[in-house]
Amino acid sequence: MSPNPARIAALAVVAALAALGGALAGCPGSQKGNGKTGDPVQPVTLTLFALAEVRGQIEPCGCTTDPLGDLARTAHLIEDARAAGPVVVVDAGSLLYSKRPVPDHLIPQEELKADLLAKAWTETLKVAAVGLGPMDLSRGVEKVRLPRQAANVPAGAGVPVEPPRVLEVGGARVGVFGVVSADFAPGIEVTDPVEAARGAVTSLAGERPGLVVALLTMSRKDAVRLLEAVPGIHVAVLGIGRESPEPDAVNARAERFGDAWLVVPANRGQVVPRLTITLRDGGGALVDAVGEPAAAAIGAELDGRIAAMAAEVAGFEADPTADAAFVAQKKQELEALRAERAELAAQPLRVPDRGGYFTLEQVRIKKALACDAGVMAAKLAYSKAAGDANVAAAAGVPVPAPRDGEAGYVGVEECDLCHADEVAFWKTTRHTRAWDTLEAAGKHHDYDCTSCHVTGWDQPGGASMAENEPLRDVQCEVCHGPGSIHAEAEDDATARATIRRAPPPELCAQQCHTPEHSDTFQYEAYLRDIVGPGHGGKRRKELGDGPTGRELRAAGLEKAGKLIGAGCVK
Repeated sequence: MSPNPARIAALAVVAALAALGGALAGCPGSQKGNGKTGDPVQPVTLTLFALAEVRGQIEPCGCTTDPLGDLARTAHLIEDARAAGPVVVVDAGSLLYSKRPVPDHLIPQEELKADLLAKAWTETLKVAAVGLGPMDLSRGVEKVRLPRQAANVPAGAGVPVEPPRVLEVGGARVGVFGVVSADFAPGIEVTDPVEAARGAVTSLAGERPGLVVALLTMSRKDAVRLLEAVPGIHVAVLGIGRESPEPDAVNARAERFGDAWLVVPANRGQVVPRLTITLRDGGGALVDAVGEPAAAAIGAELDGRIAAMAAEVAGFEADPTADAAFVAQKKQELEALRAERAELAAQPLRVPDRGGYFTLEQVRIKKALACDAGVMAAKLAYSKAAGDANVAAAAGVPVPAPRDGEAGYVGVEECDLCHADEVAFWKTTRHTRAWDTLEAAGKHHDYDCTSCHVTGWDQPGGASMAENEPLRDVQCEVCHGPGSIHAEAEDDATARATIRRAPPPELCAQQCHTPEHSDTFQYEAYLRDIVGPGHGGKRRKELGDGPTGRELRAAGLEKAGKLIGAGCVK
């Protein structure tokens, strides 16, 4: 953008490289040479979908107001793109499992999910190349499904590895390869990823691809070092493990390092980068043309920076001790930002005169998107099969009894004998319908869901996957602790000493109302919903007026929209 001299210089270099790529197109070995060129005579536009760090997620938790990341919706999105033009889908790895290592009790459902993902990647999404990440190795190399692009993994490592390859995509030749750092390949001896990347780019160059895509699984620091050291890469897709961004932290623009543009997908498939790439003039470097979807996100970021800087400048202007030259410099920076914002608004799409270019849209996989019918049916079949497998595996494992002197769980019916008013109030809250909502969605035997919808989960004398009927729903003992000794107390002093009168404030946020499962949670607001006449009436008065949890959730649903995409099951 013009107000930024460094950016002007960078674009000038890009333009020069693009012109050089065009000149090279006429060299021997291109169109007039051996006829094996991948350089398009006419411009070719293709769509590249970039995935990474899916981590076993086939659908998000449905408890949030704006759930993101769903396999059926992603599949339909890609199908629509294929109907409109050539598409290539790549994945930088960490696809199969949600945990490393996989706990024993999760093995049945994790293996079924991994099977479903591998089949969908092959048959529905038709992913052209998949890298290797730590979440693919959670169950050992023998459980790594799908051939992997991992140029620095030796053939004897036991991982199914395929060599770098060139794909024919809509008249263009697209080279792909992958590398993984040692830190991201537990249990495997790997060679230097930089040297392996150089070798891969060299091997691909013999087939003259117009676009080279690298699948990197490593830290961001290592990825930047690699891209600056290895020329010839156009787009790099990075999986960075635990550092993978949440949706609101995803960068709206690709970042340039060396010849390459770096793209980092959000974790768990919540936001999928879609690059629309036009190759022309014989290939060469790519230019970021921004495009309207990305322009909106970049504009919002600029608006925030402008507002913050304007407030800062106003503060300096009001300070008689502020250095005049410093204030003048800050005002100049503010005007430069405003000019940059105005230019973006006037011309969101900036196509260079020569060379290839792309636009990037970070597509939020939200509930309003339509679902692929086949994947939707497969997900429902998975839920049934996983639930049956989980119950069967848990059936032979009895719930451990409380130790001597330790309380167990008695259930709300026992509480009702002495605390009828409190139980009557509890029945007006959402907690009393927790199990029903789970059962209606077919998730009542899913380890990712069940624990927050029953009482005393995995506790002595509590609930398990196979034994939970008296403890279904979020009952009194979730907050007040196991009540068997309290219920048997023969005097008030013992009764009071053997129960928790009020839960610690952090209990809810740590146990179930995490950001991943409860995006509108605020402790005091939610507390207003569960205390009142008969149950903490004094505490309710202390809380006073203010938003309730129901109001926050309703506002969240309104903001996210209530529309469910065609073909989707809520």
